[in-house]
Amino acid sequence: MYDDILLPTDGSDGIAAAAEHAGNFAHRFDATVHVLSVVDTRNRFESPTAGLSAEAWTEAERERAEQAVDDTVSALPESVPVETAVVEGVPRSEILAYVEDERSDLVVMGTHGRTGLDHYLIGSVAEKVVRRSPVPVVTVRLTAED
Repeated sequence: MYDDILLPTDGSDGIAAAAEHAGNFAHRFDATVHVLSVVDTRNRFESPTAGLSAEAWTEAERERAEQAVDDTVSALPESVPVETAVVEGVPRSEILAYVEDERSDLVVMGTHGRTGLDHYLIGSVAEKVVRRSPVPVVTVRLTAED
């Protein structure tokens, strides 16, 4: 039923909860987990007064994304086959493109469960993926305690 499971990560605390679910699906269906992190190219701080160049932003984001992939892979069971990818772009768009390009059968991703003003200001990558994904999406609430 599921051969390729996408597990997007941004390195948030609690990603182990989503990794546990992805690992369980992978074990049950003998699937490969694809751990993806996106280098967010939308530099929110690039301005004459912010003092952070586009290159510095992208480099910091790349380091964060690579660390997020490493941390997430280490949270998966060793018996699960894993492929990794770090791509650049807008997270929701790159996750959906990966689903299409790699023919993922399932997406398992964390959500912070933001509501109200936080949700309005920050948005929800998970919500946008759920609304547009051509394959099932399992969302797992991430908390620092996980």
